[in-house]
Amino acid sequence: MLSLSLSRILASLASVALVMVAVIPHEVAHGWVAWKLGDPTAKEAGRLSLNPLKHLDPFGSVVLPLLMSLLGGPVFAYAKPVPYNPYRLRDERRDEVLVALAGPACNLLEALVSAILFRALFTQWGGAQDALYWVLVALSQFTYLNCGLAFFNLIPLPPLDGSKVISPLLSAQGRERYRMMQAYSMPVLIILLYVLPSLAGIDPVSWYLDATAYGLGGLLLGA
Repeated sequence: MLSLSLSRILASLASVALVMVAVIPHEVAHGWVAWKLGDPTAKEAGRLSLNPLKHLDPFGSVVLPLLMSLLGGPVFAYAKPVPYNPYRLRDERRDEVLVALAGPACNLLEALVSAILFRALFTQWGGAQDALYWVLVALSQFTYLNCGLAFFNLIPLPPLDGSKVISPLLSAQGRERYRMMQAYSMPVLIILLYVLPSLAGIDPVSWYLDATAYGLGGLLLGA
């Protein structure tokens, strides 16, 4: 029983590590695209860096995903958001959408790279339980994880990236009301991710990710 618990903890720690490797470039991508579109806020703050210490949030980057992994539910995490100022962008409405899409696009690029590595190494694996096997497992999980993060972040719920794609399409009053939803986003996510599946057997987030992220991940891996 102890070994089972230990293996569960080690697997959860590995999952958290993979999540952070995926999340940090996602955040940097937001700042980098904003910089290229005229807003140097992230660059001025020293946040255009892949150094984890500049991005890790103690709760959102470590505690939250570890607890979610140990509970056996969907795992997501967040790093400290890379700052940007929409008013410094060349075209506020258009560029805000491009900045928002940069994070999910970065995750899809990470998924593509890891899938290519997986396919290249899979041909060298002879089936033995050696180090290459665990590398393949990590690459496979990393591919699915990045696809999941990309499509999860496109959900139009503040402060997820999808909300910033929808927001510029609204009137000024509509945008303000939409941003007010951010105060309720975490309870809504908890309900969608845990309460509805466990109490009502309804799991809209899993249905959505199965139809988008995990289908794409399987396609990239040749599953």
